[in-house]
Amino acid sequence: MKTAFHASLARVTYLQLPCALILTLFLCAAALAADGLLWFDQGRPTEQARQAVGILAHAEDEGLDPANYGAGRLGLAVAAADRDPVWTGEALAGLDRDLTAAMRRYLSDLHFGQVDPRLISENYSSAVRVFDADKTLEDAVRRNRLIEAVAQAAPPFPLYAELRRALAQYRRLAADTAQTPLWKTKLPPLPDKKVELGQSYEGLPMIIQRLVALGDMPAESFVSTQYSPQAAEGVMAFQERHGLEPDGVIGRQTIAALDVSPAGRVRQIELTMERLRWTPLLQAPRVIVVNVPENYLEAYEVRNGEIELKSRMRVITGTAPDNRTPIFDLEMTAIEFSPYWNVPYSIASKELVPELRTYPNRFDRQGFEFVAGGSVIREFSFASLDAVMRGEMRIRQRSGPKNAMGPIKFVMPNKDSIYLHYTASPRLFERYRRDLSHGCVRVEQPVELAKFVLSNRPEWDEARIRAAMDAGTSYTLPLTETVRVVIAYKTVKVRDDGQILFFADVYGQDRLLDRALSGSRDRVN
Repeated sequence: MKTAFHASLARVTYLQLPCALILTLFLCAAALAADGLLWFDQGRPTEQARQAVGILAHAEDEGLDPANYGAGRLGLAVAAADRDPVWTGEALAGLDRDLTAAMRRYLSDLHFGQVDPRLISENYSSAVRVFDADKTLEDAVRRNRLIEAVAQAAPPFPLYAELRRALAQYRRLAADTAQTPLWKTKLPPLPDKKVELGQSYEGLPMIIQRLVALGDMPAESFVSTQYSPQAAEGVMAFQERHGLEPDGVIGRQTIAALDVSPAGRVRQIELTMERLRWTPLLQAPRVIVVNVPENYLEAYEVRNGEIELKSRMRVITGTAPDNRTPIFDLEMTAIEFSPYWNVPYSIASKELVPELRTYPNRFDRQGFEFVAGGSVIREFSFASLDAVMRGEMRIRQRSGPKNAMGPIKFVMPNKDSIYLHYTASPRLFERYRRDLSHGCVRVEQPVELAKFVLSNRPEWDEARIRAAMDAGTSYTLPLTETVRVVIAYKTVKVRDDGQILFFADVYGQDRLLDRALSGSRDRVN
């Protein structure tokens, strides 16, 4: 690409060069300025240049900020060059360089994301991703395929395209001057902490108008301060779309969700689109994705770049702020049937040891034992509890119906000792808010997940999986083909029927990402 010569020339101080070389460089630069620019031909912008400024001006369609790429300034400059072919020499070369740099950054941001996820403690692996923004841009302009290059740079996941459409929908709502006044004031305080069917509440007219604007109630809905069955149906539809228990009761969480303006939802969608740019979903033939805000697991098969959903189930994740499930990706290497639970020191010291000092009979009843080196001690003693606190012993729980891991554990080596596993308390899966664990991920359908993980091992059918889970003897089965596990954090999703779902920012990660993006924008501007 000849414009690379301009970039290198701009960094050279002429006083450092011999006179003959200065003359040579000057003549070359003049020749390139005349006919070697990427975006201009004989002083006028090419069709590709017009497309480029149009792409940058509509960066918000991809959840990006046009200001980050100088879209307004570049658009005016290219338009001026189109009107005035007198633009020549260094002025035109500088505009060409600026447009090239803006498009290069745009393609890179669209593909890789604008910030390093590690800045917000989302520690995804740095696997090689084959995308060269410079080469992509050069090839696209040379072949007149700039629009196609932009489409190829965007994340290839179906959810990304769905979020793009959802973003356009909420942008229209946020820009609707007839609707935006509905969110200018917050809803009034609730009487007696909640509103149920038949009760009166002065904020109900505004709630109904908001639900109509959001599409959760029909346009002809009757507006009243009395909570009617029709209004309750709209509230339940809204609750279901926002990760709340659809009980029709207007409580504190429902009010908080209703108070989020369309502009706030626009930002939420933008943040989820940013996350999709650096979430590693296509780097293995089989991928398990746990979405923490949604508390669901989805298992995918990836073939020729196409993603097929194979299984979906509820999960229980870590509580905030102290027991968060880490946001990262890793490899599942084995399945442990009838596993031991090696109690982490943090849980033993803060919870289990104090509990056993007060109720020592629970040691035997729950199937615990002490481990020191290679020795196993099944007799309870306060001296052994002291040794656990000093780090000289550890506590583990034998396999059985009361084991916290349940009858199966999916092993993913990591420094945080995070696993996927079943549980001795399956009733907790019935809750709508399921951030309840110490950090590990409890899965609702372990047999279904094991069948997915072992789908390349036909000898491990459902009967054999269940038999191993019920054996009561710990057995570890190494996987012949590892499975990628991605712990994701997406607070927006689009259902197959087109319904847009929003989830609570349970760990405050959206807030951190918003701050990181604002810092990135400030550095650019």
